[in-house]
Amino acid sequence: METNYKKIFLDKIVKKKLVIGVIGLGYVGLPLAILLSKKGFKTYGFDTDKNKIKSIYSKKSYIERIKNSDINFLLKNGSFFFDFKHISLCDVIIICVPTPLYKGKPDLSYIRKTIISISKYLRFGQAIILESTSYPGTTEEEIVSKLKQKFTIGKNFFVGFSSERINPGENENKLKTIPKVVSGLSQNCLSIIYKFYDTFFNKVVRAKSIKIAEFSKLLENIYRAVNIGFINEMKFIADKMNTDIYEIIKIANTKPYGFVRFNPGPGVGGHCIPIDPNYLYWKAKKLGISANFIKLSAETNIKVINFIKLKILRTLKTLNIDKTKAKILILGLSYKKNIDDLRESASLKLIKLLKDNNINKIEFSDPHIKKNIQTRDYNIKLKNTKLTTKNLLSFDIVVIMTDHDKFDYKKIYKHSKHVIDCRGRFKTDHKVSRG
Repeated sequence: METNYKKIFLDKIVKKKLVIGVIGLGYVGLPLAILLSKKGFKTYGFDTDKNKIKSIYSKKSYIERIKNSDINFLLKNGSFFFDFKHISLCDVIIICVPTPLYKGKPDLSYIRKTIISISKYLRFGQAIILESTSYPGTTEEEIVSKLKQKFTIGKNFFVGFSSERINPGENENKLKTIPKVVSGLSQNCLSIIYKFYDTFFNKVVRAKSIKIAEFSKLLENIYRAVNIGFINEMKFIADKMNTDIYEIIKIANTKPYGFVRFNPGPGVGGHCIPIDPNYLYWKAKKLGISANFIKLSAETNIKVINFIKLKILRTLKTLNIDKTKAKILILGLSYKKNIDDLRESASLKLIKLLKDNNINKIEFSDPHIKKNIQTRDYNIKLKNTKLTTKNLLSFDIVVIMTDHDKFDYKKIYKHSKHVIDCRGRFKTDHKVSRG
């Protein structure tokens, strides 16, 4: 008699006997693992970064907005490993590994290494779900093609894609309230993957195919990237016209239809906006299509850093300050406010650009950064300065790059000689210019 693996899987969900494995315990995987474990399911976490595993077993969170108490809860319902021997014990395996760019092209090495590492531990009856963002076709090309020689997908093994919708600093602790998009290679795959996520999320949305689900994730992010690029370009024009883009947006936003507000900024950071659109641009180019909006928005958002650099240089010239002797304070290193996330940080890019222009007396202030500045692209030593009256007065220019709520803006305005405000915290006047 043929084993009904679908029925076995669904029964395990109902009886809470399903064992869940999450590969990649970063900004996506860790909060997801916490959500799953809070529902009473045994959860195994896997990450090749041994420091993350050590932190978990020390009951310490390595992501600022994840509480130590949640890490402690994780340990009650799961175990965590930096190798993959225990993958065979998992019924469902969720892949949340990075998908960065390498020389402007998609870098799927983390997904590929993961599949290679776990392949010998895979067994009948398991499900693999990719949550890492990539171009349409990735799940089938990188996972299905590797497994179909060993398994009959849809009968004795199940594969799908579900897009992550983490908004750093906003929804890590309320993930279940965000509609969850799911897809499967076959109807059986979709059925069990839908049932799985329906156990944890308030609303689950079925996509008709894996490619549609993969594409929808990129569309969400590209929509934001294009609109941010557009509004940043409007900022360039407004600056040339000596008008304040934030005042312009405020007036335009009074229209009750046909206008969705996007604010300009010092450049885009994180993963969703600067990285993800390039995945679809690359795939479209492979198909002979030039995705001009994606390319143009990316180029515009990159130009913002140079725009701020030039604003700093012009301000120094106006103030008659030698750039080699100028002291610059960067407010905020993380890519968005109230978090400690340095991925694709516009501040780090600006600092590098300023140093390349012989401005070396640079310090920063960020209440959310309490460790060495180290990312895939940057490993630099800078002083994290406290915002005292004396310190503020010692800088020639203060640049607001990330508008953390913890900053004392009254003190910043009162005691700064000149402020370049890239976030619209202040109105422009004799000591504040827009960046």
